Amino acid sequence: MTYDHPAIPEPAIPRGAPAAFAHVVEIYGSETNKVAAVWREFSDPDLDFRPDLLSRTVGEIMKHQLLSERRFFSEFLAHPEPPATEILPGELSVEAFIARFAQLATPRLAFLADRSQEWWLESAPFFDVRREHIWIFWRRILHTAHHRTQLSVYLRLIGKAVPQTYGPTADAP
Repeated sequence: MTYDHPAIPEPAIPRGAPAAFAHVVEIYGSETNKVAAVWREFSDPDLDFRPDLLSRTVGEIMKHQLLSERRFFSEFLAHPEPPATEILPGELSVEAFIARFAQLATPRLAFLADRSQEWWLESAPFFDVRREHIWIFWRRILHTAHHRTQLSVYLRLIGKAVPQTYGPTADAP
């Protein structure tokens, strides 16, 4: 997928992971760019939009994305992360959320690229069970896709374009 304004440009995605796991680095970079493309369609006034009183607002979902990625990488994949109190951007704007998201994702890419095949297959604590690092990574990707899809639906509900992520949408052939 090519994005007009990628959060992480293709040349900045490191190489070097073992062949069997090299795809995870590319996928994390690509998924980060997909999230940023969806977030970029919102404007600052949209941050308070929620389709239902029981739903999170756009801004709450963006905050959750930043904080939950930090937790996954810190607690479950043992990547050094800033304290949770330092994760959210100082300014709560769409551009600040995107910039912070890319800033936090960039060192994670290098970390993922540097893991050995043995590390990917090691078991680690995941909430109240143990799972392989590769399993935890894929759980992170699925969690991210879930929230990106929520926000894609929000875009449709407020009459904004839904950007392509895995292929064309009705708005982006």
